[in-house]
Amino acid sequence: MNTSTLAVALLAMFAVGGVVYALLYPTLSGEKRAEKRRKEFAGPSAVRGIDREAQARNKRGQIAQSLKEIENRENARNKVSLEQRIAQAGLSWTPKKYYVISATIAIIVGLVLWILSASWILGFAGLFIGGFGMPAWFLKRCKDRRLKAFGVEFPNALDVVVRGIKAGLPVNDCLRIIASEAQEPVKTEFRLMIESQALGLPLAEAAIKLYERMPCAEANFFGIVIAIQQKTGGNLSETLGNLSRVLRERRKMRDKIRAVSTEAKTSAAIIGALPPTVGVLVWITTPKYIELLWLTQAGKFALVASGIWMLIGVLVMRKMINFDI
Repeated sequence: MNTSTLAVALLAMFAVGGVVYALLYPTLSGEKRAEKRRKEFAGPSAVRGIDREAQARNKRGQIAQSLKEIENRENARNKVSLEQRIAQAGLSWTPKKYYVISATIAIIVGLVLWILSASWILGFAGLFIGGFGMPAWFLKRCKDRRLKAFGVEFPNALDVVVRGIKAGLPVNDCLRIIASEAQEPVKTEFRLMIESQALGLPLAEAAIKLYERMPCAEANFFGIVIAIQQKTGGNLSETLGNLSRVLRERRKMRDKIRAVSTEAKTSAAIIGALPPTVGVLVWITTPKYIELLWLTQAGKFALVASGIWMLIGVLVMRKMINFDI
C-alpha cells in the first residue's frame, strides 16, 4: 500500500470520527438532559409571568368598568328632583308642604311690595321672587350648610373605619359605630347606609346612594373607593386611610385659600357697595340733585345702564375670588 492511499484512509477515518463525535457528544455529555431540565424549570416561570400579566389586565379592566359605571350613574343624576333637593337640604318636608310654603311666601311678599309701592308690576315681581326665588335659595342654603358640616366630620368617620378594620372588626360593625356615635349629618347618612344594607343592598350600592344624598367630593370619593375595592379587592384600611389624609389636606388647602383671599373679598365688597352708598348719601343730602336719574328719560337710561355694568363687575369679581378645589 503506497503512502497516498494510506493518507486518504486516515483522513476518511478522521472525518467519520468527527461527524460521529459531533452527533453523539451532546447525548454522551448530558447537555441535552441539562437543556431539557432548564426548559422544564423556566417553563412554569414563563407561564406564571403570563398569568400575572393576564391578572393585571383583568384587574385594570375591572377598575375601568367600575369607573365607567360610576360615571354613568353620575350622568343620570344630573337632573335632581324636588324630593332629592329637599333630602339634600336635610329637611323632612314633602313636595306638597314645599309648594304650600312657597305659595304663602309669594303671597306675603307680593302683598307687601304692592302695598308699599302701589304698583302692580312690583306686586307681580314680589310674587315671582317669593314663590320661586326665596324657597330655592333657602334649600340651597340648607344644603350648603349641611355639606360643609358633612365635610368636616367625614374624615373622622373614615378614621373610625380604618381603626376598626385594623382591630379586626367587620366593616358593617364599623359603620354601626359611626351611625351611633358620629356627629350630624354623618350619623344620619351612615344610619341610612346600614338600613339600605339591611334591605339587601350591597355595600358598594349603598355607598353610591350616599353620594346621591350628599353630592360632594368626599362622598363621591368614598363611593368610588368602596366600589373598586368590592370588585378588585385590596387593603381597605390602607385605602380609606389614604382617602382620609387626602380629604384633610383638601380642607387645609381650602381654608388656606379662604384666608389668603379674604383681602380680595373685602376689597370687592367695598368696591361693589361704594356706588349705591354714595347714591344714598347724595339723595339724603341733596335729593333734587339726584332725582334726575329717575325723573328724566336720560337719567333712567343711565341708571339702568349703570346697574347692568355694576352687575357685570360684581359677577366678574365674584368669579375672580372664588376658587374651586
